[in-house]
Amino acid sequence: MWRTIGSSRPAAKKVLPALLSVMQDGPLDSTFFSRGDEAIFALAATVVLWWAIAHVPEWHDTVLGHSARLFVALLFQIFSTTEQMPEEVDNFWRACREEHRLPTNPNRFAVQTKKALLCLLSWENGVLALERKRVWDTLLCADTRHYAAGLLAREMRRGLARLCSHIALRLLSLLIGKRPRWDLPALAFLVEVLERLDLSKHGHHALRVMSRQLPSECRDRRRLQLRGLVVLCKEPSLRDGIRGMYQHLVEQLADPDGEMVAMTLTVLTHVLQEKDLKIRSVIAAKLAERLLPHFENDNSHVQLLSIQLFCKVMELVAEVGENPFTGIVSQSLVPLFWHWHDENRRVAEASYQALLCAARFLRRRDLEELLKENQRMTFSQCLLAESESRAAEQLRCALPCLRSPHMAVRQEAVRCIGLQALMEYETPSFLSQLIQLMFYARTAQLRRLDEENQGLSVPSTSL
Repeated sequence: MWRTIGSSRPAAKKVLPALLSVMQDGPLDSTFFSRGDEAIFALAATVVLWWAIAHVPEWHDTVLGHSARLFVALLFQIFSTTEQMPEEVDNFWRACREEHRLPTNPNRFAVQTKKALLCLLSWENGVLALERKRVWDTLLCADTRHYAAGLLAREMRRGLARLCSHIALRLLSLLIGKRPRWDLPALAFLVEVLERLDLSKHGHHALRVMSRQLPSECRDRRRLQLRGLVVLCKEPSLRDGIRGMYQHLVEQLADPDGEMVAMTLTVLTHVLQEKDLKIRSVIAAKLAERLLPHFENDNSHVQLLSIQLFCKVMELVAEVGENPFTGIVSQSLVPLFWHWHDENRRVAEASYQALLCAARFLRRRDLEELLKENQRMTFSQCLLAESESRAAEQLRCALPCLRSPHMAVRQEAVRCIGLQALMEYETPSFLSQLIQLMFYARTAQLRRLDEENQGLSVPSTSL
């Protein structure tokens, strides 16, 4: 019967959409496995499509015309057949396998059909590249299929860009409606091809998908949602919608993962770029409290983004004079001063700009002039001279800087500690004595290490 239908192009145009509906509608439903007949129908439709791609050239034009929808249907078919299926489905597949010499497992057969489709699209090299990277095997594992879906999309983005845009639209239409059973791998694929969409037209639908169930307990889902938001925040028309997730984004800054924090900082920076935007000092203070710890982040990119965002927040605060944000800006002067000496030029420049912004915000023209004249020593003395608590704060920040990999930072830390020693009272405080002891211990340790290194570098001589 299928050979007769396959020989007719008009028949193929009518039959193929029906087969795709059978393949796709069933696996999307969470009760799919409780209805064995529908699972059998979906598998049977997959067998027919594989046979048409492999053996019936008359179907090829029709298949290519529905390639995006077929790709998505096969993707969900792989996911559905990876899980435990009813006995009647196993019996049906055993019969198909014996008759057509198909793979033992139906999920591997769905992968085989997907490969055939991609080869029909003249993408044989891409299929082989995915084989070498073991993407197909990873796609068959329930725990790693979202990772594999992302790799698959990334590879296809290079060679099948136009198809990816159609696949993205198809996935978006499925994810925005009834939530599919396997939305995590679908989301992973969508995030990789999101840039192929016209975001001014489809961005609001994509934002609905990315913001669903925020915050999520699933770490992989949160990562994918943030990656999606990094793309979406570049579209100006979506920034109001993303600002609706502001509280969640601020909370995300407490994540220990540097990559997650960097993505969050990127999104916040973009959504705060709106012209004439002003924020209240209370809101700014809560954001700034989360930003200050990241000035000392091990990831220099996170350092840079957090300092730049802090500077932007100072520009956006609506109130003038004393407010909840003022104390945090004063507190930022010390760490920003240290990072002004960072060997990473971008971090150093961002710190300098933030110091200038802070001096203006605090209405400290004396500090602003010292910054413009590059009077670093005098600037440090001004910070130390303000109060004993500020001096203690400087010293607490200076001690970790003695271990900095950047020589300029280490030198400035030593200079600051020396300045404080000169400015101490006749009766040193307990904190000062403690810091002095720690400084002596660190100096002795460094001297000992230098002596050991010199000993190792002296060539041996024979008597």
